[in-house]
Amino acid sequence: MVSQPTETIGAGAFDQFDPPDPELFLDCVHCGFCLPTCPTYLVLGNEMDSPRGRLHLIRTVSEGKIGISDSFARHMDLCLLCRACETACPSGVKFGLLMEATRGQIARSYQYPAAERRFRHVLVHTFTNIGRLQMLTSLLRLYQRSGLQRLIRASGLLGFFGRLGRMEALLPSIPDSRLYALPEVTPAKGQRRGRVGLLLGCVQRFFFAHVNAATVLVLSENGYEVIVPREQECCGSLLVHEGEREQGKIKARRIIDCFESANVDYIVVNAAGCGSAMKEYGELFRTDPAYTNKADSFSARVRDVSELLAETPLRGELQMLNLTVTYHDAGHLVHGQKIRQQPRALLTQIPGLRLVELKESDFCCGSAGTYNLLHHDVAQQLLDRKIDRIKATGADVVVSGNPGCSLQIEKGIRERGLQVRVMHPVELLHWSYRGRML
Repeated sequence: MVSQPTETIGAGAFDQFDPPDPELFLDCVHCGFCLPTCPTYLVLGNEMDSPRGRLHLIRTVSEGKIGISDSFARHMDLCLLCRACETACPSGVKFGLLMEATRGQIARSYQYPAAERRFRHVLVHTFTNIGRLQMLTSLLRLYQRSGLQRLIRASGLLGFFGRLGRMEALLPSIPDSRLYALPEVTPAKGQRRGRVGLLLGCVQRFFFAHVNAATVLVLSENGYEVIVPREQECCGSLLVHEGEREQGKIKARRIIDCFESANVDYIVVNAAGCGSAMKEYGELFRTDPAYTNKADSFSARVRDVSELLAETPLRGELQMLNLTVTYHDAGHLVHGQKIRQQPRALLTQIPGLRLVELKESDFCCGSAGTYNLLHHDVAQQLLDRKIDRIKATGADVVVSGNPGCSLQIEKGIRERGLQVRVMHPVELLHWSYRGRML
């Protein structure tokens, strides 16, 4: 039997520093199964805004046939990185890894207009810097408590502030994070199942501090000793998502070292985007001999909170919740981590809770990191579609395992005037355990 020659593709217009791996995009057989699952293709109707089209463009740049042009950068930037295409792909193309590497090339080689470049830089480096984010949320909480937010929203002035107005429209009611301060060690109740470390996250830490508190209490109730390392920072997921890979690696190294010293069995995450990135640290550090093995070991121990809790039946007495609930599958949970049934299995253990399946539950809501701030028109169309589906369920609560999705869906619910809460699965579990919400 004569072996077939292996196709060789160089970096082309990409530089030699961490280019997209040709072995990954050569797996694509151009079948088109990804097209009907791709939100941007369905909204924009352009083949180049589909996974197949984007892979073709990446390959063409790798072959040196085109450069990193305005058009190329635009098509790559319009990708949500929701990874729905990965679930649909019969060839197992790792589209997310290819897109992140490609965005790394764009970040180094392409110059956005000055105003756009400044906006992106401030946005990403605020939401990935714990000190800046703490200062920002303190000011925003004062803005809300003073009554100024209510007046401005009622005035209709937000529409005149462009992106700043759209950012304000996403704001939830910001809790006083001091009320949800967590001890460094929370003991397990009953027989101990294991020792876990909790990633606090960035947005989760300041916008949804109550979700972190509920996570600790539910894990403890189910036999896990919970460690919350004080020195933990951002995991780097947003930086990698936006193409700032080296800055993302700096953050990732610190997280790896932080939890390595905590001596835990698992690292538990309650934010889908963070968990997906942390499970791929091994890929991120594949060319870094100092961290390759450490990253692989770390990633193997990362668990979404629903994934860990669903491994065994819930412990303790769960009280009745007379609620109709529907569940939104966050892209980085269902497609990025292949976690679909576990959150549903947890919710159905709550007495009295009625789980109604959401049509297109795994279709992106338009949040996608900073996407809803960078590409508002596309994101709004996706959000409108999601809210239509939620409204049709008649649910009292829509459940999401990702803070970005929660912010986006909550905004859509406010815009429609619907009486629907947005909650994380662990919030409902805590409510059922304690008979009250945090």
